[in-house]
Amino acid sequence: MENLATYKDLQDFGNLDLLARQVVEGFITGLHKSPFHGFSVEFAEHRLYNTGDSVKNIDWKLYGRTDRLFVKRFEEETNLRCQLVLDASSSMYFPEKRYNKLLFSVYAAAALVYLLQKQRDAFGLTTFTDHITLSTAAKSTVTHQKYLFAELEKLMRQTDLHQKTSVAAVLHQVAEQVHKRSLIVVFSDWLQPGTGRDSLTDIFSALQHLKYNKHEVILFNVTDAAKEQNLEFENRPHHFIDMESGEDLKINPLQVREHYINQMTAYQKELELKCAQYHIDLVHADINQGFYPVLHNYLIKRAKMG
Repeated sequence: MENLATYKDLQDFGNLDLLARQVVEGFITGLHKSPFHGFSVEFAEHRLYNTGDSVKNIDWKLYGRTDRLFVKRFEEETNLRCQLVLDASSSMYFPEKRYNKLLFSVYAAAALVYLLQKQRDAFGLTTFTDHITLSTAAKSTVTHQKYLFAELEKLMRQTDLHQKTSVAAVLHQVAEQVHKRSLIVVFSDWLQPGTGRDSLTDIFSALQHLKYNKHEVILFNVTDAAKEQNLEFENRPHHFIDMESGEDLKINPLQVREHYINQMTAYQKELELKCAQYHIDLVHADINQGFYPVLHNYLIKRAKMG
C-alpha cells in the first residue's frame, strides 16, 4: 500500500502536482510487480487483444514482457473524455482534522488528472455543493492540468461550513452540460438531507439521465469507514454537530451503535443494488485506505471502454 502518511504531510506545501506524480508513479511501479501487467505505463498506447483483432497489430515485444496479447492503439482510440465531479459540501470536511474526505477526494482527483494527461486523454472538472461551483470542459493539455490543479488547491484551503449538497440536481446538470460521450467519475459521501429511499430515487433518476446520454459512470463512495459506517467512538457521551445544517445531538454512540450500523448497512446495500441494476460502477473509498483502489478501479473501467 502507498505511504499515505507522506501524502497527508504534502498538503502543507499545496503541491498537488508533486503529490499526483508520486501517487501515480508509485501505483504504476506496484502494478509492474503485480498480476495486473496489462495496466502499465504502456496503457495509453495499447489495449488487450480481442478475438477478431488483426494479428498484425499485436505488440510481440510487450507480449514477451507480460505474456499477454496487446494490440497497438491508433491515435483516435486513445481519446477518452473524463469528467471528474467532486462534492465540496460541508459533510466532506469530516472528520474535523487536517485530513478529511474532501482532501482525500482532491488528492484522488489530482492523481486521476495526472494519469489522464499522461495517457493523452481529455479531462474536465465539476465541483458542487447544492449547486455547481465550477465546471470546465474536458481538455488534454498540460496547461489545463495546471489550471485544474490550481482550482483543486483552492478547495484544499476552503473551510466553509453549512454548505449543503444536492447530488441529484447537480448530476442532472452535468448530464445536460457534457455533450460528448464521457466517463463521469463522481466523488461524494452520498449523504444529503433526507437520505433514504426518496433521496436515492432522486439520485438514481439523475444517474439514469447520465446513462441515457450514453455516459459511463463510476461512483466513489468516500467515507471515513471506522467512524461513519461503524460508529467507532469512545464509550462516553459525545456532542455531534451536523456540518451542513448545524443541528446538534448529544449522545453516547455505544447506545445507538447497533441501530446506526443496521441503518447505514441497509442504505449502502440499496445503493449497491441500484448501481448494479443500472450498470454503474460503485466503489467504496475509505479515506484511510489510500488512493490505489481509486486508480485501480478507474483503469479497470478504462480497459472496458477501450
